[in-house]
Amino acid sequence: MFPGKRFPAIRRLAGGIALGLGLAGGLLTPAAAQAEGQIRIAEQFGIVYLLLNVVRDQQLIEKHGKEQGLDIKVDWNQLSGGSAVNDALLAGTIDIAGAGIGPLLTVWDRTHGRQNVKGVASLGNFPYYLLSNNPRVKTIADFGEKDRIAVPAVGVSIQSRFLQYAAARQWGDKDYNRLDKYTVALPHPEATAALTSGATELTGHFSNPPFQNQALENPNVHVVLDTYELLGPNSPTVLYTTEKFRQENPKTYRAFVDALAEAADFAQKDKAAAADTYIRVTRAKIDKDALLKIIDNEKFEFSVTPKNTYPLAEFLHRVGALKHKPASWQDYFFPDPRLAEGS
Repeated sequence: MFPGKRFPAIRRLAGGIALGLGLAGGLLTPAAAQAEGQIRIAEQFGIVYLLLNVVRDQQLIEKHGKEQGLDIKVDWNQLSGGSAVNDALLAGTIDIAGAGIGPLLTVWDRTHGRQNVKGVASLGNFPYYLLSNNPRVKTIADFGEKDRIAVPAVGVSIQSRFLQYAAARQWGDKDYNRLDKYTVALPHPEATAALTSGATELTGHFSNPPFQNQALENPNVHVVLDTYELLGPNSPTVLYTTEKFRQENPKTYRAFVDALAEAADFAQKDKAAAADTYIRVTRAKIDKDALLKIIDNEKFEFSVTPKNTYPLAEFLHRVGALKHKPASWQDYFFPDPRLAEGS
C-alpha cells in the first residue's frame, strides 16, 4: 500500500468530510471469549449491510433468542476494510464479521485447520461498480501511473479481488495483481467525496451501493467495470465467524441465523420499509425515493444464500492467493439448511 504521506489531499478529505451514511461504531477492545447469550457484530458501509440494519432495528436476534429461552446481548461495531474486520475477528474482539467474500476466503485459508473461520450467510446479491472521474479511463487497461483507485482494503477487500479477477482476464493470470500498485485504502464515504470533488489524487473508486449511485450523479464520474458483467449475479458481501464461536454458542448462533433469514424476507418483500430502516439506522443523508430507486430493481436480491462465489475462490487459488483449494463453496461456509442451494 502506498504511504499515506503520498496522498495528503486524500488524507485531509478523509479526515474532514463525512457523508453521514454510517453508524456511530462502538470501540473494539480485547475481551475474553464470549459466553452463550452474547454476540458482537462488525459491519461496514453501504446498502449491502441492510439486513443487519433490519436485524438491529427490529431486535430480531433478541427476539429469536427469547424463543429459545435465552436473553442475548448484542453489540454493534462499524469498521472499514476486510483487513480490519479479519484482525478483529482473530483477536477475539468481535464474534461475527461482515465483509466481502474476498476477506472471508483470505481468513478461511489462513485459519484452515486451526480457528476454522467460515461463512455464516450471504447478505444478498448486488452489482459493484468501478468508477472513475478520469475521462481517458474507459476500461481497466486505461489506468496508468497517475491514477489512484480507492478500495476498502488493499489486496484483501472484495473490491481488490474483483479488480485482480478483471486484470487476469485482461492480461492473464501472471499479471492478476497488475493494478494493485494503483490502489489505496479508503472508506467508501470518504472515497466517494474525494472522487466527486476531483480535488485529490484519487481518480478511481471501486464502490458499492448507495455510494456508487451517488457518485454517478456527478457528470464527471462514469462506470469502468460492473461486477455483474464480470462474474454474473453474485454475493459480494457475507458474514462469517470462527468454529469455536459456532460450537460454543449454538443457541446464540441459531438466533443470529434465524434473525438474518427473517430480515432477508422482510427486505425482499417490502423494499420501501427496508429503505426506511436503512435511513433510520444509518442516519444516511439520502432521499428515500432515491434510495428506493437504487434497491427496487431486479439486480438487487436480499438473500442469506450465497450465490456465485466459487469462481472467485477457484481463481484466487489458481493465482496462489489461497494455499488451500476449496472443493466447493460449502468448504468455506458452515452447513445450514437455509444455504442448501448456494454456489
